[in-house]
Formats: sequence, C-alpha cells, structure tokens
Amino acid sequence: MGTERFDVLREQVRGQVIEEGDPDYDAGRRVYNGMVDRRPAAILRVSQVADVLAAVRFARGLGIDVALRGGGHSAPGFGTVDDGLVLDFSALRGVRVDPAARTARAEAGATWADYNHATHAFGLASTGGIIGSTGVAGLTLGGGIGYLARKYGRACDNLLSADVVLADGTFVTASETENEDLFWALRGGSGNFGVVTSFEFRVHRVDMVHVGIIFFDAARGAEVGAVYRDWIASQPEEMGAFFGFHQGPPVPFLPEEWHSRPVAVVAGMWTGDVDEGPAHWQPILDSAPVLGSMFSPMPYPALNVMFDGLSGVPGLQGYWKADFLRTLSDDALRVAVQFAPGIPSVHSANHYYPINGAVHRVARDATAFPYRDVQFAPAIAGQWPDPADNAVNIAWVRDYWSALHEYAEPGGYINFQDADDQSRIEDNYSVNYARLAQVKAKYDPENFFHVNQNIKPTALPAGETAVVTPREGTTAAKPVPPEGAPPEAAPTA
Repeated sequence: MGTERFDVLREQVRGQVIEEGDPDYDAGRRVYNGMVDRRPAAILRVSQVADVLAAVRFARGLGIDVALRGGGHSAPGFGTVDDGLVLDFSALRGVRVDPAARTARAEAGATWADYNHATHAFGLASTGGIIGSTGVAGLTLGGGIGYLARKYGRACDNLLSADVVLADGTFVTASETENEDLFWALRGGSGNFGVVTSFEFRVHRVDMVHVGIIFFDAARGAEVGAVYRDWIASQPEEMGAFFGFHQGPPVPFLPEEWHSRPVAVVAGMWTGDVDEGPAHWQPILDSAPVLGSMFSPMPYPALNVMFDGLSGVPGLQGYWKADFLRTLSDDALRVAVQFAPGIPSVHSANHYYPINGAVHRVARDATAFPYRDVQFAPAIAGQWPDPADNAVNIAWVRDYWSALHEYAEPGGYINFQDADDQSRIEDNYSVNYARLAQVKAKYDPENFFHVNQNIKPTALPAGETAVVTPREGTTAAKPVPPEGAPPEAAPTA
C-alpha cells in the first residue's frame, strides 16, 4: 500500500516505508510511552546510512517534521511525530568491539542490552543506562547516567566520535579532531544537531560484579537515605548504587506482604574484586531494619536488564520529572518520604542517582552537559497501566517535583524530563546554553531537528564561528592507557 507522496522516498531507500493503512503502521508508530498516540505521515525503517541521507533531504523538500527513534524510550514520545516522518533505527543494532584499542562502535538503533552483550564478550563495558532496552543513542546524547558513572563518567564522557547526518543532508564525523564544536555539543545536547548514525565509545575492564538490592519500609526512608548519602560519598568509585522508592516488586527475596507496598531501596553493584563486595554493603544493611535483600556476583549485563520487567515495559502510561541536587539533604529526604505512599504502580521508579566521582573530574564546559558539581540526579518516573489513572498519577508526579524542586538546582537531566519541561531548557544547560545555541545555528540554522528538548539557534555575530577548543585535563578526551601502563594522575575539573 502507500501513496504517491512517498513514492520518491521509496525509490531512494532500501528500508521499508510504512504509511497509514499499511499492515505494519500501528506497530510502527508505537513508542514505549502508551500515553503518546501520534500518527506520523510515514515511518522509515532505516537499513543503512544512505537511507538517512535520502530521508533528511526528502523531508526538507517536503517541508515535514522528522522524528528520530533509537530505543523509543523517550518519555515525551520524541521518537514519533504527527504528520511527519519517523526515522526508525530498530533494525540497526550492531555493535563492533575492538578489544585491542578498547573501543566499541554502536549503530543508532542499538540498546544498552545489545551493547553490553557485545562488550561483555571481551570483559569490557562503558557507562550505560539502568534499563537494558533503553537506546544507546538517546541516553548518550542526553548525557547518560548509569551504574559506572562514578568510576568512568557519564556515557557522553566515554564518547570518542560520532557519525552524523546534518540538516542539509550531508555526512560528517565529529570527534576531538574533526568538527570539534559539533562533538562538544553532541555530548549532552541531545538530538538537536543532526542524526547520529553510529557512536564510538571508550570501553573499560568490567566483567563480574557484586550486585546488591536491599529493601526497607518507605517510612524509614529518611534515615536510610541519610546513611546512603554519606556512604556513597565515602565509597570507592567502584561502587555504583542508587537510592530510591518503589512499590514492593513481586520478587522472592521480599516478603509477600510487602509486595505493592511503598518501600525504599538501595540497588547497584561493586565493580572491584567481587570477594570484597559484601563488606562494602554492610553500612546500608545496618541503616534500618531490612525487609529483604539479594546479593550475588553476576555478569554486569545481567544487572543492566534486571529491572526491564518493571520499568522497561512497552505500552505503560508514563509521565516523568527530573532535577539536580547539590546534596541529598534532609529536606529532600523528608519530601521523598512524604510522597512515597502515592507512588503510582510497581512499574514506577523514583530514584536518586549519584553523579560524583569521575563525573566531577570533567570541566563543566568540556562537554555540553554542564552540571559537574552536583551530587545527585533525581528521577520521578511515574508509569502505570490504566489510562483512567492518568490525571491522579500525573498530579502526583507534578506535586512531588514541585515540592522537591525547592531544594534543587534550576536545571535537571533532560533524559528524565517530559514534553512540558521545554521552558527549563536554558536552565538545563546553564552556562553552556549560549554556546549550544550558536553551534545549533551553525549546523541547523533553520531548526529542522526540533522534535526534542529543543535548543533554538542563535545567529552568530558577523564573521564568527562557533568553535570549541578541546580542553586538556578532562576525562572526556583522554585515551585508554595500554595494559600494564602506570595509572595517570586524576585530572582536575
């Protein structure tokens, strides 16, 4: 089936072009957030980079919007768009690892489960997401929080290069030595600057890890959170663990009477010697009466997919909010405990992710992501199955965020924000926003890529170009030393 409108595109691509009325249309337009119900004019299942070049030029000529879909997890549903063209990368999920160079290259549709499966075969990893089905592309371009952030920085800090199709339909590579200004902007500036078709990452030695998950009564969350706050600050960077609130999940190590009741949780992993793991968890076990716990050595990829059955379920209704906290203060913990009883469902996640350690050793202007001196990134991710509950659950997320924001920084993590957070875009990028707007003006002056947390282009002064000079002494640009080489001194921010 199909219309003459997209026949020219069909002749120029190898991937499938799907329009309304085609058998695959309804499946092709869906994203993870079931609250998002948009009807694109067409969906292109990209088969190779040549398809992207043709599609961008075609959409510009037709004057229609373009949405980019990697994993499809975007809470605002930026992976689809009414009456526009969706570039669906779900067929491009390859990951190539070079163990000698300690690099991995991922295609634009790869998920973190794909990536970790490929790198783990060589005993390697780099910072990825908490949910395995999250896309590598979206998470990295927005900054990228994960269990390895304290040790190895954010996902964007491990990015070495990116292949990009620009708004004018041309192809470039961005790195520390090519199109440096674009490379700077891609590391946290989201999908504002082009279609990234592949990502090259630095990878690190990560194999078996010691995993811990500990549940407490949510009513004891303030005292557990206070212990966690001091514990995570004092732990070696090999410890990556978040604090949060859930409805008790139906897992065998949590008593059944606590299933679907509000609980506090500390979860994560020790990436050092697995035999040393148990001792590092003990202060958390001593913080309050434990309802249930699980500790086990396991491959790193196993932890990365552990919560997919709860928070990575496609079709759930979803509404998210986010902030940055300079510290997990007693006031913030009081607010968290106050709102814990209203958490919408077992699929919801209210987490406080630690972003210290290696994240702080990158200068705030070394990449687009500027918040390099805060300790935590809270996410209020409301997810539930029944649309009839939308109003009350959205109100819970908004009220919780409003109460927490009193103790937070002006900006928040864009990957955890929703469509109505566009007014916060300048705060999210803080001191880097003006430079981002100039880079946007250089590479996308007409704001062709605007189905995102949008950075609007600012005209450059006459005769000036938005050039970003790579900074020395930041982890974002440092190569991986060869095996056996002496460790370098820690870089300074």
